[in-house]
Amino acid sequence: MPEIDPTEHEIAELGPKVNQIDDVDELEEMLELETEGEDRVPVKTLLESRIEKLSAEDEEVDPETVDLTELTIADIANMVRDVDDADVLRDMLEREKAGDERKGALSQIESRIESIEGSADDEGEELEYVPPEEKYPELDHPTADKQYVEGTAGETYRDMWVYCETQQGELIDVSKEMLGKARELMDDYNDKYGGDEDGNPEDVVAVIIGDDVADLADEAVAYGADYVIYHEDERLERFRHKPYTEIFCHMCRDWEQDWRDYHEPRYTIFPATNNGRDLSALVQGELDSGLASDCSDLYIDEAMISNPAKTGKPGDSVEFERVLHMPRPDFSGFEYSTILCIDKPFRDFHPQGASVIPGAFDLPEPDADREGEVIEHDIELPDDWFQIDVVEYDILDEGVDLTGHEVVICMGRGIDRVDPTEGIELGLELANQFDDAGFGLTRGVITASYEFGGHVEQYITEERQIGESGQYVQPPLYIAAGVSGAVQHKVGMDEAETIVAINTDPDADIRDFSDYFIEGDLFEVIPMLIDALDAGEFEAALLEASDD
Repeated sequence: MPEIDPTEHEIAELGPKVNQIDDVDELEEMLELETEGEDRVPVKTLLESRIEKLSAEDEEVDPETVDLTELTIADIANMVRDVDDADVLRDMLEREKAGDERKGALSQIESRIESIEGSADDEGEELEYVPPEEKYPELDHPTADKQYVEGTAGETYRDMWVYCETQQGELIDVSKEMLGKARELMDDYNDKYGGDEDGNPEDVVAVIIGDDVADLADEAVAYGADYVIYHEDERLERFRHKPYTEIFCHMCRDWEQDWRDYHEPRYTIFPATNNGRDLSALVQGELDSGLASDCSDLYIDEAMISNPAKTGKPGDSVEFERVLHMPRPDFSGFEYSTILCIDKPFRDFHPQGASVIPGAFDLPEPDADREGEVIEHDIELPDDWFQIDVVEYDILDEGVDLTGHEVVICMGRGIDRVDPTEGIELGLELANQFDDAGFGLTRGVITASYEFGGHVEQYITEERQIGESGQYVQPPLYIAAGVSGAVQHKVGMDEAETIVAINTDPDADIRDFSDYFIEGDLFEVIPMLIDALDAGEFEAALLEASDD
């Protein structure tokens, strides 16, 4: 007997409940109860859709037998990344040629074969190290004291460093989220690898820079840090590029301390905020490493690499351990890429670094009983690091926080089908029908050159943007009207429990990750939804509309 008997609930109550069930057997039992009881078509449609979605997720695709004509080029690209058998890939290549013979699909398969075996031009000779000053004698780098990238093969790296940003004397939420995730990652890391190469557990190190920040150290420990390094100076009340970068790099590389007996951190993570994005790029550049920006997830795993540029010899496959996998939206706007910062011959790329979208990780519960070591970093800060003075600034009394609402309404560029001002008005009217609703926008609306009426212009601000470079929301109900569903927007809202999309394009990307997709003009659909809310029939209206 399932926990929920659908016959005992109204249609409006079932949507959120059903979308939280991941057990197909339980859903099928519920479907049987409904069929034998009330036999309501919208309820059966809801249950069948959930079963179909979960069943599709559970199906494993076998590259040796899959019908390639049923896959998109993106599906094939994702699948071949995990295929290490060149013969299987060659068979796939022949099947694609005999089928749709799509140029993009053929290119993806051929590239993977070359990655495994090396190109035909490779002679199989191992690479020889040539110092950069000899290899590029004409090189004239604009930074005189850093003409050549540091080659540090054979050095020691350990720990995960987390830059904890503060505002108004408090840790911001994303700092706490990163500490919780770092704690989880390093606990798993120590269990899997037994700590560092000498068997010592590796730690989470929190970095706090600012004015009067010492009191935040214990809070950072409570959220997961083993060590907290802080630097206080009244001149650091506001973020400054030069001193913040120099202080962070001195802490993690040049500061001689008994507890930090390694060359550089193994991993560094930063918040993908305005200041965090700046600092992450500056620090990683100073430390001669790479950066994956605006990541939506992080995990540590092995990586099988066959690229000769990384292995040192064509035809060789090498398994790299302790690799930080950093998924982020692709520049195409339609797919995710997982970025790896992999060592190559004669060159170590450490620390492996990422900036993290605020809200990407759950806000952990602090543990006041956790113990950690708090260390003050104290070096003299030269005056020439502070060549610019901020003489006056305003602090907004209150920003727009779209997180924590029961409902979030988001308007996209579909508002220009009739009139942008009228489109915003409809979205605001829909939001007002709910007791607790936030109103957001896609980046396309904010950056477009629409002319809005003065009474709605106040809502067209960057702080209402949802997505990769905006806010990250996960409400029980998310309604996207006129939103195409580019992946930059998707990362900011696809953890919502129930997603309702309204779009005139039946092939819009948002359809693939919506629970309900209403094909129609928002100028016609939203008034219908408002009427349904007034009548207390909102859920029934969605089920009926999405069943068309």
